[in-house]
Amino acid sequence: MAAGLNRKVSPASARAHTRRANQSSSSVLPSGIFKTLLIVLLVGFLSWAYQAIQPPPPNIPGSQGGPPITSPRIKLRDGRYLAYNEYGAPKDTAKHKIVFVHGFDSCRYDTVIATGLSQSVIDELGVYIVSFDRPGYGESDPDPNRTPESIALDIEELADQLGLGSRFYVSGFSMGGQIIWGCLKYIPHRLAGASLLTPVVNYWWRGLPSNLSREAYYEQLPQDQWAVRVAHYLPWLANWWNTRKWFPGSSVVTLSTNILSLPDKIVISKRSTRHTYVGQVRQQGEQESIYRDMVIGFGTWDFSPTELKNPFPNNEGSVQIWQGDQDLIVPVTLQRFMAQRLPWVQYYELPETGHLFPLVEGMPDLIVKKLILGDAAS
Repeated sequence: MAAGLNRKVSPASARAHTRRANQSSSSVLPSGIFKTLLIVLLVGFLSWAYQAIQPPPPNIPGSQGGPPITSPRIKLRDGRYLAYNEYGAPKDTAKHKIVFVHGFDSCRYDTVIATGLSQSVIDELGVYIVSFDRPGYGESDPDPNRTPESIALDIEELADQLGLGSRFYVSGFSMGGQIIWGCLKYIPHRLAGASLLTPVVNYWWRGLPSNLSREAYYEQLPQDQWAVRVAHYLPWLANWWNTRKWFPGSSVVTLSTNILSLPDKIVISKRSTRHTYVGQVRQQGEQESIYRDMVIGFGTWDFSPTELKNPFPNNEGSVQIWQGDQDLIVPVTLQRFMAQRLPWVQYYELPETGHLFPLVEGMPDLIVKKLILGDAAS
């Protein structure tokens, strides 16, 4: 036993043992450091990526350093403010009152049926029109919880605070026209009638034929297909995606900065005062105005307009869709389907016209008279 304890180890064996120990140590230590570095780098990258995709906070009107308040506003149920503008006959004497909803990348001054409405029609019918900045646009506070229902309730509250009566008309253009579907769903009992002027269609609404929706979707420019796809599937990435130079952002965002440059086949007067207020449109930031608009418009809705019931079963009012057959923004094929699916909707398709047909001289008179008088309008 003592002999075993006192057994000598040869120099070669000792060196081999030491070499194996060193190799074992060197193989474990670098591997552990490498994994730690990977984790640190991954956490750092995720932190950077999270910060990179966060949009800047909104520049709320009336706040310290924010844009000034220049228009009348009402205070809504949740404390937000809604800015508005009035047109036409005096509210107290007007016979017919219309709430107008502006389109994408616009504001309360972009009231296509009011700015072109003739004084003769205003006097003849006693028409009063109020438009408002939708949340996040112009001088209306942003609504981070906005839904198709909440904007309909905003419209109802605006009408109540302005004293428009138990029933009023609603009209909307483009993305604003899409919002009218929410009014027909959530506040139909308050409506005297509704006109949807080339309303945007959500490609993911239930009830749209998949082949028709797919065909219309791929009629868009590739960059618009991507922008709409991101807004639908990755809404938290919409602002980041559309503001990166290496990604194909929405072409509509670029074109709408000068509404008269939109491709169209109709003749439009180049005289415009839009340049005097265009700076107000996105003054709160693009996230709360145009990109939240895209996310809501092309997101997942709680209802589908294809499933709506006639809000005027006794013909006490009418719902009208107006659409140009050469519209390069809203596919006419989808609008035709909506009119077929909802037979109680009066559908007016205008030949050889595009998205901006309400700006054509005489169209505001026709649209308003049809909305108020129906088939009796000349």
